[in-house]
Amino acid sequence: MNITTRAIRAALLSSVVLTPLHGYAQEAGKTATDAQNAGAADATQLEAITITGNWLDQPNAEKVLKHPGARTIISQDQYEARGAFDVRDALNQVPGVQVQDSSGTGGSDVSLNLGVRGLTSRLSPRSTVLMDGIPLSYAPYGQPQLSLFPLVLGNVDTIDVVRGAGSVRYGPQNVGGIINFVTRPIPQDFTASFSSGAEAAGNGNVKATPSFLLGGTSDNGLGGAFLYSGIHGQGYRDSNDRSDIDDFILKGKYELSDTDTLSAEYHHYQGEGKMPGGLTTAEFTADPYQSTRKYDDFSGRRNDVSLRYQHNDGENNFEILGYYVNSFRGSHVEQQGTGASANLYRLTSAPRDYEYFGIEPRYSRVFDTGDISHEVTVGYRFLWEQSSEVAARTAYYNRATGIDPYSLSMNTYQTSDGGTTAHAFYIDDKIEIGDWTITPGVRYEIISTHNDVTNLASGVVTSTISPSIDARELLPTISASYKLNDSWSVFGNVGVSFGPEQYSQLASTTDGLHPEKATTYELGTHYEGDSWKAELTAFYIDFDKELYLSRSIVGDGMWTDLGATKHQGIEAAAQYDLGSLTSALDGMSVYANYTFTQATYEAGAFKGKDLPFYSRNFGTVGASYRYDDWVLNADVTAQSKQRSPGTATDGATYVTEEDATGRLGDIPGYGIVNLRVAYQPEDKKNAPKLAFGVKNLFDKVYFTRSTDNNGGKFVGQPRTFFVNASIAF
Repeated sequence: MNITTRAIRAALLSSVVLTPLHGYAQEAGKTATDAQNAGAADATQLEAITITGNWLDQPNAEKVLKHPGARTIISQDQYEARGAFDVRDALNQVPGVQVQDSSGTGGSDVSLNLGVRGLTSRLSPRSTVLMDGIPLSYAPYGQPQLSLFPLVLGNVDTIDVVRGAGSVRYGPQNVGGIINFVTRPIPQDFTASFSSGAEAAGNGNVKATPSFLLGGTSDNGLGGAFLYSGIHGQGYRDSNDRSDIDDFILKGKYELSDTDTLSAEYHHYQGEGKMPGGLTTAEFTADPYQSTRKYDDFSGRRNDVSLRYQHNDGENNFEILGYYVNSFRGSHVEQQGTGASANLYRLTSAPRDYEYFGIEPRYSRVFDTGDISHEVTVGYRFLWEQSSEVAARTAYYNRATGIDPYSLSMNTYQTSDGGTTAHAFYIDDKIEIGDWTITPGVRYEIISTHNDVTNLASGVVTSTISPSIDARELLPTISASYKLNDSWSVFGNVGVSFGPEQYSQLASTTDGLHPEKATTYELGTHYEGDSWKAELTAFYIDFDKELYLSRSIVGDGMWTDLGATKHQGIEAAAQYDLGSLTSALDGMSVYANYTFTQATYEAGAFKGKDLPFYSRNFGTVGASYRYDDWVLNADVTAQSKQRSPGTATDGATYVTEEDATGRLGDIPGYGIVNLRVAYQPEDKKNAPKLAFGVKNLFDKVYFTRSTDNNGGKFVGQPRTFFVNASIAF
């Protein structure tokens, strides 16, 4: 491990690239100012335009309206109004996004299972997920999954979900879009805010979510804030379902001048979640809330630090972001033996360490050519990452003896040490011609990845492999939008997305595995009026070949090639203020979102059939009513059936009937009703706020499945009561 040397080399490289640009930015700013002064009397001078630069900064409704692709922003007020307890609850408000309940090895509050447009949701591998622009995965190239999702909702101010037209600037795993969690900002005035929530299931289990923020900004532009949010308590399963999570963020900011800002952030996350595991069909019938797995758990921690410098003079925007991330994850999963060991068990362990360093400079410049305005952005990202993974297990034991498997020795049977060095260059040009905006762009990825795998038996090396791969990928994108009026725009885009081979895929013994590539097409519209807000998008994703992790019932995993897949559908969302119709309806609004998705195999044994674990139909209808300081929210969320058909190997059967293990077979659709009542004074700045409500009002019993090592049937959240109180000073 020689991260210092590599970091210095990267920093030097970026300095060589950026110093001329930054110098030009400062000089160009002066030149532009002189030119503006000289041309003030010119009647033909174009209307002044404001530079966008990093369009993930400060997301708002105006940026959504101007974005030439599907994009949804969820604010803290919005997700709180829906009674969101965690990120899963909040993201289910976004069209095209389906967040699966905790299941399999993603079966705790520590993990996130997020799928977009029918793409696999298991541990969220298809989207670039960021926190304040910094990747949240263990290793953005080699291990993009979120079995450890190192963020708690209480620290989040805004969730920005960009499903289209973002692949040039952000990657590499971006076929499922870019999701940026914007943490709570440093307050301008000194502020101390506290909140605490709790939810209680029918079995009496309680889970709490405390949060606080302390911070402010001085007159000289120096500001800071300390944020904390946690999750502690028991889930709705009867046993082995506890979560203990703490998430800390320390941030600082200094306004060097009216145009220059320096900011820094330190983030520490530590979490442990017990995994109650799946049930067989017979076990689920007997009691869907029981757990037969005493020892399954998942834990992790993450430390990251970042430093950002920004210059924006209205015509030039320069930004450089550097970050270092160190994370660990570990798990225990009990496995049942086969053959002669069929009635015995063993405990497996998978401790893994990851770290990566990244530096991302970006420069944007606006200029005019006749009646056409341009905003050209050039950027670069250097990223170095490494991983160290261990797989170990105990000897087989008999449960009937009452032995504690944690007391048994763990015998390592495999180690792997992987690494990636990646360079990404991109350029785009936002061209404005009247009411048209056309943005061509291209991203070029240069990636070098290796993984050194050692297999052992009884402490003796039995084999080693050291696969590696170098990739060069050119990823073009073009988007266009047309401004119909100040509130309404239409858009279309097409872009190529790329998923490099991961460490585990690189070491797979399956022949023919290769990096994934997909082409995405979108056509849609945004509307942002005084009483109406709406969006409508048609999408089509063409995967040339897609990789999928297949698991046997004893938990052995093997990456397989699904072949070509196709994802197509329509996303829609709308919100309407009924008070605009008549004063009798003041304070009342209605909202809805709906997604139709058809994701199918286009090759192999399952050609033409649905991919696993997504719903063709997913939607929400709700209403909100404010009377004085009180707010009532009610909504209904429903989804159609999902599939768990098994692996699409040659000659395989597409399973629709439930099997005895509970892993395979169709998953019925369902709908649930949620209610929330809140005391939220609008005109009293520091007044306390109180909310209470119920999820799954009619106690609908529903479930999902998993084919993971601890898979089976997983019951959904039963009727659950919640309360939340907050106050600010």
